[in-house]
Amino acid sequence: MQNLSSLRLTDKQLSALDAALTELEAQLVGLVAMSAAQRKKLSRMGSKSEAFCRQTLHVLAQNPQVVPATLSIAEALSDLDTLDRLRPRLQRILRLAERASDTDIALRSDVMRCALDGYALLKVAGRNQGLEALRRNLGSRFSKSSRGGRSSPS
Repeated sequence: MQNLSSLRLTDKQLSALDAALTELEAQLVGLVAMSAAQRKKLSRMGSKSEAFCRQTLHVLAQNPQVVPATLSIAEALSDLDTLDRLRPRLQRILRLAERASDTDIALRSDVMRCALDGYALLKVAGRNQGLEALRRNLGSRFSKSSRGGRSSPS
């Protein structure tokens, strides 16, 4: 039998988790939400561009006489500082989210594997146990789809 995850969450743990998430949301109220179309239109600062951006901003800050009033170096430097301060926390959140997602997949797989193994047992051992109607009902999950193939697991 497969058992990829044995995670158990108590009501106390869930309450603490909910409180922590509420606090995170409150502290990060300034985070921006964008549509895919908005993200697509933005200039990107990848790892190679980051050094260029940092150097350019610092040179411009040291030479304000060449900077027009329409270019806010102070705002860009503030954004860079916020990025530096947010990034390690974002990495922790992303690692945690990835582990939570992997655990979700593992738990779903554990449940699915057990149900499939149990269904196979019902097909064989349940014949003479008065479980045939129940097995047929459960088997409707595998009924043919309109395309003629088996329905995909969900």
